[in-house]
Amino acid sequence: MEILKSRYLENYILSDLNDEKMVFVGGPRQVGKTTLATELIAKRLYPAAYLNWDNREDRKKISLSQWPADAKLLVLDELHKYKKWKTFIKGEYDKLKHNFKFILTGSARMDTFRSGGDSLQGRYHYYRLHPFSLAEINEHCSLLTPFQELSFDYSPDKSGFEQLERFGGFPEPLIKAEERFIRRWHNEKIERMFREDIQEMAIINDLANMKLLADLLPERVGSLLSTNALREDLEVSFKAAKRWLDLLESFNYLFRIYPYSTNVIRSLKKEPKMYLWDWSEVTDESARFENIIASHLLKLVQHLYDAEGYRVELQFLRDLDKQEVDFCITVDKKPWFAVEVKMQDVNPSKPLIRFKEKLEIPLSFQVVKKSGIDILSNGVRVISADKFLMGLC
Repeated sequence: MEILKSRYLENYILSDLNDEKMVFVGGPRQVGKTTLATELIAKRLYPAAYLNWDNREDRKKISLSQWPADAKLLVLDELHKYKKWKTFIKGEYDKLKHNFKFILTGSARMDTFRSGGDSLQGRYHYYRLHPFSLAEINEHCSLLTPFQELSFDYSPDKSGFEQLERFGGFPEPLIKAEERFIRRWHNEKIERMFREDIQEMAIINDLANMKLLADLLPERVGSLLSTNALREDLEVSFKAAKRWLDLLESFNYLFRIYPYSTNVIRSLKKEPKMYLWDWSEVTDESARFENIIASHLLKLVQHLYDAEGYRVELQFLRDLDKQEVDFCITVDKKPWFAVEVKMQDVNPSKPLIRFKEKLEIPLSFQVVKKSGIDILSNGVRVISADKFLMGLC
């Protein structure tokens, strides 16, 4: 599979740079952040310099503010590992914004300072780079408008979906498409996350149990995630288990989605459901299929938020009768479309029909793994995953 060098965020980043804003790009380790930045440099739109905080010589230049005089764009990789990075970059930007444009990339979440009182407020735009999706590898990644109909005019890509499902959307294993390679890649990625990322950013007194926690998570994909149950399995405190989950989420290993609740329906539990950024780690076929749909929906939601500013959320539906629908996309707390995931069943889910009517959800989909399906029944569009995902970003 030939992977595009131009990622879906490129034009948005260039537009923000032209508006004299700093651009922060976060995302999981090895998702392609550095490649995205260096491709922008290679296009020679601006004379640029790339400096990586992990490199000793680059680190020295950064800390001394020794910037190349002939550069117009500074790409600073992993700067968040510098304890005082926010104060540092604020000072450099305020002093040099008429001389340089800034792109910062990092493997940890860089949006933890969105709240009020942030000293960087108004100086940057933040994007979360996701793994490749089916629409992106087919060059059909388009930005949807909330509450518009989803378009499925593109031809389904069955082989592309199968490769994505097996090898994930991270560039290197997706291109290699080899079983031996992805097994080794998984091991090295997780080991580096703990050794090079988490230990550099946080003090962990029981790293062995935190690694064990990460080992337990793939088998819990798609289920309600009970921190207390994990605490009991690991025989650690609730506080420790919660902190470890928060850290794994901040380093883009997992993501959690929460139940939608209104006066019309009350969620039975506030516990979230959990998925992995790299669905290829999930061995159960049904859970992996649900994870790949969740990941594509999360990419759409975060892209709409980061690029266009819509207040979009990915949630799920569950009521006091324990009726559940896998996913619901909301805009300003109002449902836009709901998605139920099934391996083969083309009969519309009764909970999906029920929630569609009760919440007046404009669009409802039942996404099945079986290819060649696209029917409308009881107001629910039952559609194959290889066609549904081509209509997203």
